[in-house]
Amino acid sequence: MKHGARNEFVGEIVEIKKGQLMCQVTLKVPAESNVCSVMTLDSLASLGIKEGDHVRAVIKAVNVLLTTE
Repeated sequence: MKHGARNEFVGEIVEIKKGQLMCQVTLKVPAESNVCSVMTLDSLASLGIKEGDHVRAVIKAVNVLLTTE
């Protein structure tokens, strides 16, 4: 996937908090830090990700987008 963002981290999903419409996905990334992304439940289902999966966090400005390989 091509994109213009310059900051990327690969991490493991350690928690998914679901609401009625949105969810918060927390990744554990190198340097013992966490990165969180907020997305719709439809996007979560479309990505097919779950706790324990490894994903790439693509960060540009205030947006954190998760991608799968």
